Amino acid sequence: MKRILLFALLMMSSPAWAVELEGVSVPDRATVAGEQLQLNGAGVRSKFFFDIYIGALYLRSSATSAQEAISGALPKRVTMDILYDEVDQEKLTGGWTAGFKKNQSAETFATLEERLHQFNAMFVDAHAGDHFIFDFLGDGSTRVILRGRDAGRIPGYDFQKALLAVWLGKKPADNDLKQAMLHGH
Repeated sequence: MKRILLFALLMMSSPAWAVELEGVSVPDRATVAGEQLQLNGAGVRSKFFFDIYIGALYLRSSATSAQEAISGALPKRVTMDILYDEVDQEKLTGGWTAGFKKNQSAETFATLEERLHQFNAMFVDAHAGDHFIFDFLGDGSTRVILRGRDAGRIPGYDFQKALLAVWLGKKPADNDLKQAMLHGH
């Protein structure tokens, strides 16, 4: 009985472990705006049989529906770890634009378009090993950190929701990645 109790206590107090995908360690926790978030799920974004990046979603508490994850409490974080040798700026920004257009009405897209241009201007060519962070903050801004450098902020809760919809919306960039981000790893 004492051994079972000791084992249970050790398990409850053991440190959190990272998840490994494609040789990349994905931490199970992140701190955003001074608040601890937990890994909701992570997966690989693939296109034409090529692994492009690992996407990870961090939330206050777990969510299994896209609506819950997109509209739930802030802060939140999404990370991208680039796996592919090189993804040029044009493909990155084209992907963001297509993702916004597919998941927003024409009217909503028009209200986001100027900020999307601002967002797209932050990106340059990405290479294997690059790490991108998107922090969704309580003040309504989205902080973008590229390769450890603060690239800037984009204002608006509407922008936050539209960016999250690129991964989690009705027409996500990759359905398998969406499911992995929402249902574990």
